[in-house]
Amino acid sequence: MDLSDARWRKSTKSGNNQGDCVEVADNLPGVVLVRDSKNRDGGALTFTPASWRGFVDLAKKIGPLG
Repeated sequence: MDLSDARWRKSTKSGNNQGDCVEVADNLPGVVLVRDSKNRDGGALTFTPASWRGFVDLAKKIGPLG
């Protein structure tokens, strides 16, 4: 899969935590990509848009951990 057109973004809730977060690219058709911001060349997890929406909705319901 060609990721050269992926536009990566971090959550606005990441704050200033030295880059310890995930980045998401959801601009490619039919796929949402997630990667570790500390290891951008380490690969990306791939989700369908529906699966990603389900994960985000559930995470919002559960709230922050820790």
